[in-house]
Amino acid sequence: MMQNTNNIMMIRPFSFRYNHETAINNYYQKELRDLTDSQIHEKALQEFNSFVSLLESIGVNVIVIEDTNEHDTPDSIFPNNWISFHGNGRVTLYPMCAKNRRKERRKDILTKLANEFNFEIREIKDLTFYEENEKFLEGTGSMVLDRENKICYAAISIRTDKDLVRNFCKEFGYTSVCFTANQNINGSRLPIYHTNVMMCIADHFVIICLDSIDNKDERNKIESILKESNKEIIEISEDQKNQFAGNMLQVIGSQPYLIMSDSAYNSLSDIQISKIEYYCPIISASLDTIETCGGGSARCMMAEIFLPKRT
Repeated sequence: MMQNTNNIMMIRPFSFRYNHETAINNYYQKELRDLTDSQIHEKALQEFNSFVSLLESIGVNVIVIEDTNEHDTPDSIFPNNWISFHGNGRVTLYPMCAKNRRKERRKDILTKLANEFNFEIREIKDLTFYEENEKFLEGTGSMVLDRENKICYAAISIRTDKDLVRNFCKEFGYTSVCFTANQNINGSRLPIYHTNVMMCIADHFVIICLDSIDNKDERNKIESILKESNKEIIEISEDQKNQFAGNMLQVIGSQPYLIMSDSAYNSLSDIQISKIEYYCPIISASLDTIETCGGGSARCMMAEIFLPKRT
């Protein structure tokens, strides 16, 4: 199984803005009080379009889906939380914590991927019924997948239910590695809302904020598993994590690239950059408005498509 793909789905937002429902436990979100919602949306749209152009310029196949005005979906720009596409033709739909994010799920997107882009969808695994029991699993935000070694890393939080992680792993043949990752909020250590904020798995390396894992046994276990997986560990600090240095994704263009925001790139040291560039070039984009209001970055905006093509 390939770790990375050339095919990426992105959602061009219709009404991007600060989402009060998700801000309850996404501590990375901040309100831009000096801008109107319309101005925020326009700035985010410019960042989105420039990001798409940048990805396309390095050979990534970006499938852009237009958000609609049918529902109010301020976070539609982050599709990786509600859907994942797998190499065996399976699609998974995930239970979401924020009620207004549940409206992002659209079956017409699956129809478009099949009919217009010739992807083969053999089965849809719908986990959304867990929302009725207040159990959530927000896609590849909640789970960082080592696809080659079939290992699923998951930082448990209100948005990442341990039982659902284990169910996913049993269904898809992964080994689950569950742990707690924390951050400093008003003098307290509180769970990080999504695993992909503090770690990124690439083909030959992993970027991870080990300092966010307060339990030493859990930290040592994860280090050991990563080393056994032949991944070079590139550590980032909690301050770098706060600049979205963990929210990266390796994609295939004309060659493998590691994609991140300018904020993430600017937080890295020369040594960290050299370690990454030993394996692949870095591509970064300005995503300041999206990061500030949305509390997510480059990785969250890209839903990887591993579906086979119809012959």
